[in-house]
Amino acid sequence: MKVSLYWLGLAALAFSISCFGTQRLSRVRSRLYWVDVPNERSLHRRPTPRTGGIAILGAIVIGCLVPVVISWPDGRVANRTDLLWVLVAALMIGVVSLFEDRVGLGLGVRLSVHGLAAVGLVWSTGLTVNQIVVPAVVSIALGGWMATALTVLSIVWMANLYNFMDGIDGLAGGMTVVGFGFLGGVAWAEGHPAVAAASLVTMAAAGGFLVYNLPPAAIFMGDSGSISVGFLAAAFAVMGIHDGLFDVWVPILIFSPFVVDATITLLRRLMRGEKVWEAHRKHYYQRLVLAGWGHRKTVFTEYGLMMLGGAAAVFYLSSGEVRKLGVLCACLIMYWVFARSVGAVEAHHMDRHERPA
Repeated sequence: MKVSLYWLGLAALAFSISCFGTQRLSRVRSRLYWVDVPNERSLHRRPTPRTGGIAILGAIVIGCLVPVVISWPDGRVANRTDLLWVLVAALMIGVVSLFEDRVGLGLGVRLSVHGLAAVGLVWSTGLTVNQIVVPAVVSIALGGWMATALTVLSIVWMANLYNFMDGIDGLAGGMTVVGFGFLGGVAWAEGHPAVAAASLVTMAAAGGFLVYNLPPAAIFMGDSGSISVGFLAAAFAVMGIHDGLFDVWVPILIFSPFVVDATITLLRRLMRGEKVWEAHRKHYYQRLVLAGWGHRKTVFTEYGLMMLGGAAAVFYLSSGEVRKLGVLCACLIMYWVFARSVGAVEAHHMDRHERPA
């Protein structure tokens, strides 16, 4: 009972801080009322503040510092140092991303900071995934440095893809609630208090923000929120993999709506020779909005995908090797069907608008 009340208290604290902070930041008279002005690549129509990430990150840091500083109710103090390093790295990314939101820092500066945070996390905590990230034969052939490099790149990619997917009302906030909810639930079931508590706090902080971010959004999280939360998703996943809670496919399945969309879109743009660092409107969720679905219908469809991805991760974790392969194949088919459906929606939209009146 004490542990349950303790965890609920952490969630309530994070939710309250985030909700109150987001509400204050969304006011015009706020000193941090920095607006995102719509342009030709935007999907929103009116200037909207983009500093909600300050409230999210502040709530996460305060909520997570409680278990870092104060002993667990059952006496365990595992992974305090790892969690502290994660928070420090996330704060560094958040501060730099806030400057990016305000004045712009350039791609090289941003990626350098993300890489530095990822390297610092791996070096300070020893959270290298080793042979779990790549097939054992590849890891053996190329050496342990390959696993370390892939771990760093995976963390940087997760941080940035989360930012790429933060393009419509409620999408990134909802993924954070659902994704970290499943991640925390898995960690709790496997007896890992640090990842469980930190995920619960992150979920609650996103929930407080989501109150003001659901369509039509009164505020966006901005780079300071999306990149920091993406980094936390990668860091908590690597902690869980390193400590043997699950293999790499569990967090990939949980966050698969973002991972699949961002990765496939990036690869398609690379194959077409496009400048992948420039803003665009070619993600699947963007294509649905442009095809006439709007923010609300699109975001709730994405919520359904998020729930299916989380459920698939839970089923995968409790299955044998054959069923695990079946889960991965089923998810592959699911996203293939989703991609084809998006194409069909676009074709129907074009046909309807090209039809003579």
